[in-house]
Amino acid sequence: MRDGQRATRRLFVGGLAAMGVGASLDLPARAQGDPAQGFPAKPIRIIVGFAPGGGNDILARIIAQKLSERLGQPALVENKPGAGAMIATEFVAKAAPDGYTLLVGATGAMTINPAVYSRLPYDTLRDFAPIALIASFPLLLCVKADAPARTVSELVAFSKANPAQANYASSSAAFQLATELFKLKTGAPIEHIAYKSSGEMVTAVVGGEVLLALADAPAVAGHIKAGRIRALATTASERMRDYPEVPTMTEAGVPDLDVRLWSGLFAPAATPAGIVEKLAQELTQIIGLAEVRERLSGLAVDPGGGPRAALAAQIAAEIPHWTRVAKAANIKLD
Repeated sequence: MRDGQRATRRLFVGGLAAMGVGASLDLPARAQGDPAQGFPAKPIRIIVGFAPGGGNDILARIIAQKLSERLGQPALVENKPGAGAMIATEFVAKAAPDGYTLLVGATGAMTINPAVYSRLPYDTLRDFAPIALIASFPLLLCVKADAPARTVSELVAFSKANPAQANYASSSAAFQLATELFKLKTGAPIEHIAYKSSGEMVTAVVGGEVLLALADAPAVAGHIKAGRIRALATTASERMRDYPEVPTMTEAGVPDLDVRLWSGLFAPAATPAGIVEKLAQELTQIIGLAEVRERLSGLAVDPGGGPRAALAAQIAAEIPHWTRVAKAANIKLD
């Protein structure tokens, strides 16, 4: 480049800088500042893929309250139920990656849907940035309190003798796949009926619309305490601390049905790392609060937290696991 051309170029760049234009025609790219500084400057939306009252909705509202207090901006829970949480999950995958639209993503949407659907409108590994695990929990096999079956074997026998009354509720692929495995292992001729949240599916059990449900503890805890629901077994490998009288599936005669689900907080994949890390630190600290841990314990779930990388690794391991389970059980939900 000739001296005259270099001079002209310097004048051009200098003129742009004088006008406030951040040009860097022959200079290294400059950092535009940390996006996490000043975040959040407006309300945060926490999207839940199920109707109000279910386990994920309850967990979302617990963390939303504390995020609001700590960040100084409202954290608003927004329910977008339907299609096994695919509507909500796709919505967040395609949302602006700025930290203001987050997802409470559960096992069903994040690791089981990829195993049982050939096509999804999102890719868990590609489209999301894990923030932190909120909680994990086994499932409880529940029937109405006055149901004729008081044990798992009695339930299976009743369903075989009364196939017209043999049905089950689920609100996502996680509950459905777990119940289909129970069906395959026991031969119970139970038919699937879909609901929009675990709260709704438990209400269906209470109301006698369905015979049974494999449900998460947050959704059933109140009904069990009130005597409206009876838990016959848990999918935990050991008896649950809050329900010591409820046998494991293995103890009830159904081995190899150990299922533990979880819920985590996610952002769209391209969200700046600083914002994701800030949210991760806040959420981990929130889950560590004594009052939050007490509330989670009251829901019979295990508090989450921990490093983001641990949740990412768990997801990467679970997708092929559930894919193998679905293939072995010949379950495809397309």
